Amino acid sequence: MSSPAQPLAASLVQSVDWLAIAPPTIAAVAGLVVLVADLFLPEHRKTLLGWTSVAGLAAATAMLLPLLDGDRSTFCLTGDTAVCSYTADRFTLVIQFLVLGGALLSALLSVTALKDARKELPEGEYWFLLLSSAAGAALLPASRDLATLIVALEVASLPAFALVGLRYGDRKSSEAALKFFLSSVTATAVSLMGISFLYATTGTLYLTRVAHRIQDVDGQFHTLAQTGVVLTLVGFAFKTAAVPFHFWVPDTYVGAPLPIAAYLSVIGKAVGFSGLILVTAVALPSYADVWGPALAALAALTMTVGNVGALRQQATRAYSAVRLLAWSSVGQAGYLLVPIAAAAYSGDAEKSIGSTVAYALMYGAVNLGAFAVAALVGRTKSLNRVADYRGLYASSPLSALLLAFFLLCLAGLPPGIIGLFAKVTVFSAAVDAGLGWLAVIMAVNVVIALFYYLQWTALLFRAPEGEPVKHRVPGPVTAAIALTGVLGIALSGAPQLALVFTDTGLF
Repeated sequence: MSSPAQPLAASLVQSVDWLAIAPPTIAAVAGLVVLVADLFLPEHRKTLLGWTSVAGLAAATAMLLPLLDGDRSTFCLTGDTAVCSYTADRFTLVIQFLVLGGALLSALLSVTALKDARKELPEGEYWFLLLSSAAGAALLPASRDLATLIVALEVASLPAFALVGLRYGDRKSSEAALKFFLSSVTATAVSLMGISFLYATTGTLYLTRVAHRIQDVDGQFHTLAQTGVVLTLVGFAFKTAAVPFHFWVPDTYVGAPLPIAAYLSVIGKAVGFSGLILVTAVALPSYADVWGPALAALAALTMTVGNVGALRQQATRAYSAVRLLAWSSVGQAGYLLVPIAAAAYSGDAEKSIGSTVAYALMYGAVNLGAFAVAALVGRTKSLNRVADYRGLYASSPLSALLLAFFLLCLAGLPPGIIGLFAKVTVFSAAVDAGLGWLAVIMAVNVVIALFYYLQWTALLFRAPEGEPVKHRVPGPVTAAIALTGVLGIALSGAPQLALVFTDTGLF
């Protein structure tokens, strides 16, 4: 005689769509393989770990191709298969491409960085942490419930803390990791409190159900729901380096190994922005009157503080090149926030969110390219000052031309057409949503940014002080610079390709 528990257990069993979850799964499995292999490989064979990691990330990125034929979901409720925890739709795939492609480029830079570090960085731990973080970052855009969202956020973040402070005996690195860790943990705790408030008012964690139920919240719980919305946004605002949650950025980028600074500047932001989009536009569209003004104010504050911070960097200060890129990334985060804020006021939220996705792809390619050239110069100029780039064209013409191109893309000037195109897309999203004041602030900030981007660009072509230093470009760094250069040039030649990604499929 069968017990009543048996039918109940059978109803909870569900099949897993392994193809849908393949990209983050492959990255996670590659991390475990590297960790175990590290125990058995002799010291002189440790470089194999790096190439195994690069292959794992390449395989994870390649597994996005079979998913292009249609939306797939898994881990769904047995009573309602439309409500799922994991969905591989168009939005998911674009963000996963950005995350895994960015992690792959960071891994290529890391191969050379670890070789140059001369045992200051433990290779097995480094690669395991990088792959674990990439797996969490790839999981987040596919998450469709608040619990999975926070777990993915922490899986992406916790290894990043360790990566920042992994260098043996480096006080600057340890201090940066501690500052990053403490501020991130605080932001996550605030977000968890916000999610608990949302759960208390709706009784569910699934984003689509939260969106439906929060519209009918009892009047006495309305304030609790509003508080939950604001607190939930805090953790994701921290990941995007939005002001005032940005103070960890400059010191963390300087203290971290340069490939990890590049990783945080792009993948860290992709994680934060995809989380913000899912929480606001998917779970809480009916509370647009709460998060819309909050994100608009954050966008204005972030782009202004970021660009002014970058403007104040002195070319002769130690690590000023990395600091300038750090403050620049804060300013760029402000531009990325504009269309998300516009989605609250726009009649076409899909188009607004698509503008952020298209801008993020442009920013990811060119910012990683700028960091790749910075990693190359940093091999011979350990202080990595902006002044160290003077006369780079005389010693390494191709690297100088590509860095100039990347900086002009970030500035939004020709020949960096894709940068101009992305900025116009974001600007029009603000205007179409009736946020004229935010568009004006953005225009002012674009002009401010021109000064420091052009100043750095001009320095590349000046006569060098003394004999020009030849930069020997290792294979992995060459590959990273070439890949970002080809992507940036291709998008500048055909900027309409970016519009393909504005149809996110979220709505």
